[in-house]
Amino acid sequence: MDFARQQRDPTRHLVGITAVILVHALVVYALMTGLGSKAIEIIKKPLTATIVEEIKAPPPPPPPPPKKIEIPKTPPPEMPYVPPPDVPVQTVTQEPVIAAVAPTPPPAPPVIAPPAPPAPPPKPAIVRNPTALNACGPSMPGEAIRRNIEGTVHANMYIDEKGNVTEVKIIESASRVFDRPVINALSQCKFPPSSDKWVGDIEVVFKLQ
Repeated sequence: MDFARQQRDPTRHLVGITAVILVHALVVYALMTGLGSKAIEIIKKPLTATIVEEIKAPPPPPPPPPKKIEIPKTPPPEMPYVPPPDVPVQTVTQEPVIAAVAPTPPPAPPVIAPPAPPAPPPKPAIVRNPTALNACGPSMPGEAIRRNIEGTVHANMYIDEKGNVTEVKIIESASRVFDRPVINALSQCKFPPSSDKWVGDIEVVFKLQ
């Protein structure tokens, strides 16, 4: 059955009409019996509200004042006056003591050990009158011939690993005339190479022929 047929059904309209008639009948009955006026009177009654005040507890009584204890005052007994004895006062003169305050010595400075000196290099070996690979003996200077001077010159030659003479020092000389020729001649000497440096100690003799 569709919705249009349900709306046109006379039984549905009949139920609604019956419900409306019952409601109206109840309202008319209430008006006739006075229920409506009683409900209005109940609503119109004034509402009374009572305010209840809080009951406050009474304050505690104040504490009693402290009792004063009275001490009887008795006058002190009178003592007889006794004069003090005369005692001579001795004045002792004491010399002022001057205490000598020794000054506090300053703290000793820390001792710093100096660094150890480096080890000296090993001394080169000394060879007496070494034999050179070339002819490098000095000749008689002309000044010594003119002055008729003879003598011996003691010198040291410093030789490196390659056999070259790096320095010539005069240790002792019979005359300053022989020094420069000896230095120039010995500086040209050549020796065999070696593993270390060494010193050649040599004596050169100058004689007139």
